Amino acid sequence: MPAKPNIIFITTDQQRYDTLPPYAPAFLRTPHLNHLMRDGVTFDRAYSCSPICVAARASMITGKFPRSHRILGNHETSRTIGREGTLPSLLRACGYQTAAIGKMHFGPERARHGFDEMILPADYYREMDRSGYPLKPMQHGLGQNELYPGLATVPEGLTLTNWIANQCVSYIRDRRDPTAPFFLWCSFSKPHPPLDPPEPYYSMYRNCPIPEPIFGDWSGDDAPVAMKRHRESWSDDLVPPEVIREARAAYYGLITQIDYNIGRVFGALQDVDLFKDALILFTSDHGEFLGDHHTGCKQFFHEPSARVPFILRLPKSWPGRKFGERNSHLATHADILPTLVAAAGGAPPADCDGENLIAGLQGTLPNPRRHLECMMGDVLGERPYVLFLGITDGVFKYIWYPEGGSEQLFDLEHDPKELKNLAGVKAHAAVQKELREELVRREQARGGLFLKDGDLITLPPGTDSEQQRRSNPWPGYHTEYYTLDVRH
Repeated sequence: MPAKPNIIFITTDQQRYDTLPPYAPAFLRTPHLNHLMRDGVTFDRAYSCSPICVAARASMITGKFPRSHRILGNHETSRTIGREGTLPSLLRACGYQTAAIGKMHFGPERARHGFDEMILPADYYREMDRSGYPLKPMQHGLGQNELYPGLATVPEGLTLTNWIANQCVSYIRDRRDPTAPFFLWCSFSKPHPPLDPPEPYYSMYRNCPIPEPIFGDWSGDDAPVAMKRHRESWSDDLVPPEVIREARAAYYGLITQIDYNIGRVFGALQDVDLFKDALILFTSDHGEFLGDHHTGCKQFFHEPSARVPFILRLPKSWPGRKFGERNSHLATHADILPTLVAAAGGAPPADCDGENLIAGLQGTLPNPRRHLECMMGDVLGERPYVLFLGITDGVFKYIWYPEGGSEQLFDLEHDPKELKNLAGVKAHAAVQKELREELVRREQARGGLFLKDGDLITLPPGTDSEQQRRSNPWPGYHTEYYTLDVRH
């Protein structure tokens, strides 16, 4: 393999797969990511194995699935992840300098997990607080889990998105050691709510034909109990259609703001003649329902929530490099570590669950995966629980909800928006049985924590009423803390 490439790993937070071509609305402006797709390989079937911030990021830095790194929700990463055996520590062993800039969502906040340098959103908020600028970011009252849109309280040049790009540009141009290759994780906090783009992005799409939310035949009163509790606790299903439309316009504005700032990072690489032979990987930790299926936020294994954009761009000098292609192989965040470590000339740990996607593109990957799992829950507490267990072969998707013992089966090829639940339909009984048995087999191999009598565990439905769910403490009320990146 050629000389060690500089590696730029770019992530967003809560970006849906359908914000990039060919799934995105025609009006959505993402020129830099579109070019990255033309210059790289887009993995069209990429999923988060646990669609929530910390669990997904834990897979990114460990190369492990959630059941292996034991973080299935937003828990402190240091409870199971240390400083060695992580993506930055393995790259450092290959001779790389490593920097993490932006949202990490590690816990405690300053846990480095092997990085040489970290610059976090907390540094931005402290900087803004001390600047004397009369306006403060996010003092609009909207919280981290709300579906309502708003306008940024600071101009674009003072937003967190712009600041993260500034820090990355500075690192590329001035702060790195030019005698060693570098690994830079550029991690944007948006488009995660609050949905508060600055101008011109706030107004950019308000007059565009915003796609309407989609509703499956299963997503009304027949929705799984766990999903109903989730949306009723946040009252996402009560948000008026006109507000959903404005929220989607604001969400798209945040996507374009990020894309334009990614252009600045690419420009910095080009200015110092490093863009051509850099390895660039772009993805998001999970998606966002945005009103689809009467739901907001993420946490479930449906396409808007769990499917993510995933682009791998290889250095121009590599012989036989693939580019401008779409790949249907099932990819996930655990693949990032083995892929990047292999590009750096190293070897992943023996307990790594992920696959080297570069080897996959070259046709040298032994036993490529046929299925991909997804789950949400908690294995760290005294009483482990699971919100759902899911599995897909890229064509069909099966989801098991222990509470109430309900299940879903979707034909992704013929019903990509998951409008019809095929669970229990006789014509699809064979594939439902196959995916369920594969899920059971995998859980048995891990010790059967979520099995009972050799089958997927079933739990009685909770006794809480809709009224009680809606009267819970509101989960969005934390807007003005320096520790935002560890509180949501």
